[in-house]
Amino acid sequence: MSTSVRLADVVLAMEALYPPGWASPGDDAIGLVVGDPQAEVRRILYAVDPVQAVVEEARQQRADLVVAHHPLLFRAVHTVAATNPKGRVVHDLVSAGIGLYVAHTNADSPVGGVSDSMARALGLTDLEPLGPYPADPLDKLITFVPSNHAEAVLDALAAAGAGHVGVYDRCAFVTAGQGTFRPGDGARPAIGTVGEIEVVEESRLEMVLPRSRRVRVVEALRRAHPYEEPAFDVLELADVSSARGTGRVGTLPEPVPLRVFADAVVAALPPTAVGARVSGDLDRLVRRVGLVGGAGDFMLDAARRSGVDAYVTSDLRHHPASELREYPDAPALVDVPHWAAEWTWLPVLQQALADQLAKADVTIDSSVSRLCTDPWNHRADVPR
Repeated sequence: MSTSVRLADVVLAMEALYPPGWASPGDDAIGLVVGDPQAEVRRILYAVDPVQAVVEEARQQRADLVVAHHPLLFRAVHTVAATNPKGRVVHDLVSAGIGLYVAHTNADSPVGGVSDSMARALGLTDLEPLGPYPADPLDKLITFVPSNHAEAVLDALAAAGAGHVGVYDRCAFVTAGQGTFRPGDGARPAIGTVGEIEVVEESRLEMVLPRSRRVRVVEALRRAHPYEEPAFDVLELADVSSARGTGRVGTLPEPVPLRVFADAVVAALPPTAVGARVSGDLDRLVRRVGLVGGAGDFMLDAARRSGVDAYVTSDLRHHPASELREYPDAPALVDVPHWAAEWTWLPVLQQALADQLAKADVTIDSSVSRLCTDPWNHRADVPR
């Protein structure tokens, strides 16, 4: 069992858990931000925000890598000079030999992601996405191969990324039949003679593939197929639902008044100075709950349409919340600190990455930062 791993291998493990292609459009500041892919990683620190205090914590723990949720360079910068906060973070990471990897919106939607982790921390069950996403788009490739070459072609297609179904690989459907053709002038047939009709025992080979792998798989088919001009079809499959999506909807074990539910939410999250803001009849019963980890007022209408009793999220603005309250079927609102909501993902991520690395017989030390990086550090109570 190895106790260190190349940073490049940690990146591959993270991308297997939270593929970059799952990030929202425009969320480009993810992935490896600082670090040499060939560097050795022996200890990881998990944090929400890649701020100066977290860098210092990583340095004190002798961590080789910080895995953060929020991007360091989310908005464009024109300098990373140490004279500004972001530049200072970059300089201190580099000088200490600490890498930085970011998984942002690509970690929001999946099972084991931010909203899913928050829902489980609140004790919700029967989880489903508040805003479901379709599964990653798939194609189906159908080709016809001389039967004595079918296994070789199948292997080549599988190596290029076709034939993955869940945790199974090299999945294919093969049927026997006959193919017929007549090579024309200028052809160089692998089987048959120019100008003569040929009948060949062939196998029909069908495999599914991610649409993103289409070019690679077709290239593999052309290289592996014995025919000069292989016949094949590529079909775009219909969208189907997936377990990924924005937010979560789930059920409490039993109904509780809103005031009790709000207190339970605050207790389930790491402590902050501000607790939570609550909107709604404090005596109304809450059983069905919707949530979005992080800023979620863009899903207020979806929460109302879903019929949940309460909606938990962060960074709610005055006008969207006020407008929602005008609906008679509006859910109660519980607005929690952004940092606290997304922190619930870190222990889940820690275990998930450990399990992923263990598949390669690697185990490394890691810790979850409990340093509160929520920007609000005091709540002034209303005078009584």
